[in-house]
Amino acid sequence: QVQLVESGGGLVESGGSLRLSCAASGFTFNNSAMIWYRQAPGKEREGVATILEGGVRSYADFVKGRFTISRDNAKNTVYLQMNSLKSEDTAVYYCNRLGSSVSWGQGTQVTVSS
Repeated sequence: QVQLVESGGGLVESGGSLRLSCAASGFTFNNSAMIWYRQAPGKEREGVATILEGGVRSYADFVKGRFTISRDNAKNTVYLQMNSLKSEDTAVYYCNRLGSSVSWGQGTQVTVSS
């Protein structure tokens, strides 16, 4: 079955960086567009960045220029490099196949202290 395992979160000071990873299994990863979401306390889940099968990337306006999504098809892994972190980036970060609303992983907590 589909499994998504996010990792790499933690506590970081404002202006710092983190690199998140999402290891995927149970589906044909290299044929799947992937997306990173985040959910802050009391807020709805929101899309952060997507990467298509061919590597085309897109970003939410609030992370453009700061975050970079990438993928390694040999490792069935999608990454999110987060630089210049702000307190408002504090959230649980999840990955999933683009368009899927099932098979969520546990997420990884990112906390940015101001």
